[in-house]
Amino acid sequence: MSTRTAPVLDIDALLDDRGTGIIVCCGSGGVGKTTTSAALALRAAERGRKVVVLTIDPARRLAQSMGIEELDNTPRPVPLSTSTSEEGGSLDAMMLDMKRTFDEVVESQANPEKAQQILQNPFYVALSSSFAGTQEYMAMEKLGQIHRQAQKDGTYDLIVVDTPPSRSALDFLDAPERLSSFLDGRFIRLLLAPARGPARLMTAGLSVVTNALTKILGAQVLRDMQTFVAAFDTLFGGFRQRAEKTFALLQADETAFLVVATPEPDAMREAEYFVDRLTDDDMPLAGLVVNRASPRPRTDLSAEEAITAGDRLRESDPESLAAGLLRLHADRVRIVERETQIRQRFAASHPQVATAVVPAMAGDVHDLEGLREIGELLAGPAGA
Repeated sequence: MSTRTAPVLDIDALLDDRGTGIIVCCGSGGVGKTTTSAALALRAAERGRKVVVLTIDPARRLAQSMGIEELDNTPRPVPLSTSTSEEGGSLDAMMLDMKRTFDEVVESQANPEKAQQILQNPFYVALSSSFAGTQEYMAMEKLGQIHRQAQKDGTYDLIVVDTPPSRSALDFLDAPERLSSFLDGRFIRLLLAPARGPARLMTAGLSVVTNALTKILGAQVLRDMQTFVAAFDTLFGGFRQRAEKTFALLQADETAFLVVATPEPDAMREAEYFVDRLTDDDMPLAGLVVNRASPRPRTDLSAEEAITAGDRLRESDPESLAAGLLRLHADRVRIVERETQIRQRFAASHPQVATAVVPAMAGDVHDLEGLREIGELLAGPAGA
């Protein structure tokens, strides 16, 4: 087994670098992306950055942790200390409203009459609310909107993005192309054909297909889809163009990706996939954050030594409390050793990836103090 140790991820250097304008926290579901994003945003603000954190957290824990009653599609200020404000730091938080973001795109690209026609279309309502990949696409769309506005008026100098909880942790990278391909695909073009051309262009083959779709989907659903596609067709170029710009923004030097994982085999395998994918797509990877690591015991007593000592105590006193504590110590040492081996395997296959290790906390984070503690653990000696 390799004992390679990963280089240490210097979180404060990343946050203090004014050349870093976007930090994207990504990883599989349930690894603490939202908490990590919020803690990074808070720490950056308290170090003088003007920060906005965009979360896509269905549990809405971020609002509670930041002392805000409700997050929505509009950035809301997080109350910070007076000293932070005096140093120029500020923090806003917002939660992605997938449908509202889609509506905003339509309203910005179409005249009022066309926009209203699209927004009221039943197929559009379904697409903007529940189509697979729409949330990931709109997260990237909202990132682009915030970035453009910040560039224009200087509102923020750092955007922290909490990526959507997806079955595949790579969905948010693929979403713009996938949604664009859907809207530009053969099926959609087939639906659009009757609305585009005169009846003479409707070939017998196309009529057969349309009749078949009518039987499968129903006449009203098919009409809704055709009406939507006909209205949306003029906007499609804008969608693809913005998707390409956002993808380029993610590849820019001002962006930094942090892959978030826990020291479990499945989460670390997902982290490996993420690192490889980001590398393949020329995305700027800053490093790996390993959350909820088991704290190392304060004594050097090995698991074997603890078990041996415990067995000896039980021989003289079967009810020995000390023997039970020694068994617990042995279990904890073995957990730490297992997690260390998992991290070492990752470091052996990805020696260039800097890593911060965050020990597990006793309870859930539910306020700014908890987020502040997470930030200190990210940046402090524990990260080493």
